[in-house]
Amino acid sequence: MIKKIESTSDKFIKSLSTKEKTIFDEEYHSLLLSELLLALMEKDDLSVRKLAKLANVSPTVVQAMRSGAKKDFSMQSFFKILKGLGCTQLMAEFNGQFIPIDIAQLNKR
Repeated sequence: MIKKIESTSDKFIKSLSTKEKTIFDEEYHSLLLSELLLALMEKDDLSVRKLAKLANVSPTVVQAMRSGAKKDFSMQSFFKILKGLGCTQLMAEFNGQFIPIDIAQLNKR
């Protein structure tokens, strides 16, 4: 039997209280969104102002999402930014099945 070696990050996460784990998860998800936006913007060589213009939102909204500073932005702004980045669909998992969501249709509402 081979014993699994636990990483330092696994040990750290296991040591957190329930409240600390909730805060950690929220901050981690914010970081992931920020990193996704940074990567997509870099791939297409888009500045904050250029993306804001493409998405029809203010540069402040793009910068707040990109930096992770704002955590309670509207879904409409989020979808506009995804559309501005050239994304056309999101995938939602429900009961093990992936359902495509058309971003263009979401922006019309």
